[in-house]
Amino acid sequence: MPFVPKNDELSLSSLGIQMPYNMQAEQSVLGAALMEDTILNRLITEMEPEMFYSEQNRAVFETMRALFTDSEAVDVITLVNALGTNGTFAGADDAKVYITRIAETVPAISNVDSYIKIVKEKYQARRLIDAARGILNETASGEDADLLLESAEQKIYDIRSGRDKSGVKTIRESILEVIDTMQKLSGADRDKFAGIPTGFTYLDTVLTGLGRSDLIILAARPGMGKTSFALNIATNVARQQKVPTIIFSLEMTCEQLTDRILSSTANIDSQAFRTGRLNNSDWNDFAQATSLLYNAPIYMDDSSGISVPEMKAKIRQINQDPKKEKIGLVIIDYLQLMQSAKRTESRVQEISDITRNLKIMAKELNVPVIALSQLSRAAEKTAGRSDHRPQLSDLRDSGSIEQDADIVLFLYRAAYYNSQNGEESQANENEAECIVAKNRHGETSVVRLGWDGAHTRFSNLDVTHDF
Repeated sequence: MPFVPKNDELSLSSLGIQMPYNMQAEQSVLGAALMEDTILNRLITEMEPEMFYSEQNRAVFETMRALFTDSEAVDVITLVNALGTNGTFAGADDAKVYITRIAETVPAISNVDSYIKIVKEKYQARRLIDAARGILNETASGEDADLLLESAEQKIYDIRSGRDKSGVKTIRESILEVIDTMQKLSGADRDKFAGIPTGFTYLDTVLTGLGRSDLIILAARPGMGKTSFALNIATNVARQQKVPTIIFSLEMTCEQLTDRILSSTANIDSQAFRTGRLNNSDWNDFAQATSLLYNAPIYMDDSSGISVPEMKAKIRQINQDPKKEKIGLVIIDYLQLMQSAKRTESRVQEISDITRNLKIMAKELNVPVIALSQLSRAAEKTAGRSDHRPQLSDLRDSGSIEQDADIVLFLYRAAYYNSQNGEESQANENEAECIVAKNRHGETSVVRLGWDGAHTRFSNLDVTHDF
């Protein structure tokens, strides 16, 4: 029986595998860029240095990009001069020989698309090999099988989506990305790159919309309407912005969520809707609401005790379907009902692990993630807080919720507490507050909203806000 090395001893040579690359294609891409400025512009936006397997070719591309960034001419002379001093070659003469050769031996500039495709395909193949090697090494570590599966799925998903996990960038590279983003934000398609409007005007003014890659915590005591508010946002985003939205409901069924959304959209009393006691006018409104929402890109999942890896797997399934647009907003109702993918010693540690992974998910998928959260009873019991207005210290189970969140929103209705306590008050039962208690990107504030309890719906108020 032939010897089989241990997992941690596996090497490419032991498996008879060589790293795939095509030297001629790499050189032809670089040579074509030297001959035509338009090709160089393409390479700057479409390719990264690590796509070139040869260290020399990688250095040549990095130098070309540096000259381009500094608004310097990129030709044989300037490139040889730069390469002759940065240590890539033994001297200027060696650099001149190499650069002259790649410039003169391009088979055909018209075939540059094919050369670029070959270079990218070889790069992807190398990434797959590295991912497979990493998976083999992880299996030897004795990690939990679910975590190993999540890690393997993540590695493959990153390759499929074109992301590189290295993460290390120079300020020069980041500046190029910022310039590109600013151009997109000021262009005709700015809505695709700006923050996603919630449909609540003054809240969008404070937040500048829902930021992509942001973890947003929406917290309140029971009965404040946080589920209704989240569903209102989901409906606004899906209907008005046409952004595919997925709702993970750990407390309510998909049918119950749909009831809430339809009741709110149709402007039908929620009690009448639940009991089916609709008059002719209600049926007409119901028909219009179903027509409006029928093709809305809203996905729902009511799996109990779901974990972050399971959420990511379901989102990936949608994103990889060529017939569907990628998910643009994730809503979770609610945080305290989720489970961690790994064993923890306490609930506090489990919540910390969940919030950390939710932030990672938001960043990896480049979408806003809104996670609903319960508040502790401190807001109702603490002496000296007669109005019960929530604050960051009231977040339940873990300080990591506040720490990991980019934005923390609280819902508060003064009339709710007055009715609970049997108090007579001037508080308007049709008004609510959305308290922006943490905003990593800007200021905090209090946004006044309209509240329609009969239809479980929040709305804009025609009032002036002082920000």
